[in-house]
Amino acid sequence: MRRIPAALLCALSALCASGAALLAVAAPVAQAAERRMVVIDQDGSGPGGSNMMSMMALLQSPLVDVLGITIVTGNSWRDDEVRHTLRMLELLGRSDVPVAPGAVFPLVRTQEETRLATALVGQVGWLGAWGQRPDSLAAQGGGLVEPDKPRTVLGPFDTPPLAEGEPRTRPLDEDAAHFLIRQIHAHPHQVTVYAAGPLTDIALAIRIDPHFAELARAIVIMGGSIDPHTDDPEFNNSPRHEFNFWFDPEAARITLRAHWARIDLTTVDVSIHAMFTQEMVDAIAASPQPAARYIAAYSKERYYLWDEIAACAWLEPGIITREREVYLDVDVDHGPAYGETLTWSKALRPSTDLQLVHAQLDLDVPRFRKYFVDLMSAPAPLRH
Repeated sequence: MRRIPAALLCALSALCASGAALLAVAAPVAQAAERRMVVIDQDGSGPGGSNMMSMMALLQSPLVDVLGITIVTGNSWRDDEVRHTLRMLELLGRSDVPVAPGAVFPLVRTQEETRLATALVGQVGWLGAWGQRPDSLAAQGGGLVEPDKPRTVLGPFDTPPLAEGEPRTRPLDEDAAHFLIRQIHAHPHQVTVYAAGPLTDIALAIRIDPHFAELARAIVIMGGSIDPHTDDPEFNNSPRHEFNFWFDPEAARITLRAHWARIDLTTVDVSIHAMFTQEMVDAIAASPQPAARYIAAYSKERYYLWDEIAACAWLEPGIITREREVYLDVDVDHGPAYGETLTWSKALRPSTDLQLVHAQLDLDVPRFRKYFVDLMSAPAPLRH
């Protein structure tokens, strides 16, 4: 047998060690680049605006498989939101993503009850689908720009003409709750639920299937308010008020008490730090890509980036600079605090079955804005 020279043995040994080191480095890189699955539940008012742009952030990520979108009444009525969402997907070339209609009304709260209660508990800053009429509360100052309100009252099944054109595609015949359950069971412990509207669809899925939450990978929620520091009168006078929880308090309670592996909550506290600015619009509009063209044409609001923060924090957790672990619930007593956020520390939490929530409180605004602008300016990712 021929002997291998000692120098060659040393070289081979060094090469093997280098290869092992490269594999050790490559493994976490591959894991970091792992494709993630998400199902979106959203109140898809449009065209443009926070609801649409948050869905677009997830659609634009090359590392995310969007399994489908379910639509719930919130900022607008469900049927109108479904049409806006379908049209957005068409304009982005993403009609492969299915859309399932969800709940038209909250579980318990009604529009009439809310109207009657106003005389006793006062008004709120945003009524969503119930406030799209000329006598809505006027937008406050601070450079906020909101789209024009419709001239006529919209009912739950009205379908006025869309500024962006009518969709050619159709929603699924399947309802949102069963679609959500089907996706979670098809991919157990792999799918994150992104819920950025009122939580009616999620609560219905939990009530239909008691294993729905525990079979999900996690849930990301835009909702709740803890201690926002702001001059905005909508929140400095009512610091525990937030629209998504307020619109369907019972659904929020059911969702927050379910046994998720993890709950990430984008609160009012973090949302009010980042507004959609004209500078961001101009940067995005410089791109010729479909997402950028859509935003340049239809995103007229210059307002807080509520849902976009929730989406981008899931995609890039490093944008969040401060969070608090709390036990969180929602007030469901039909009094002045109906729908407001309740929180406790571990030491002070009640004996009820509350879950730990990762509540986001602050973010790196320049990093977030750059990340969002880059996503919206990029070409549509290749489909897998």
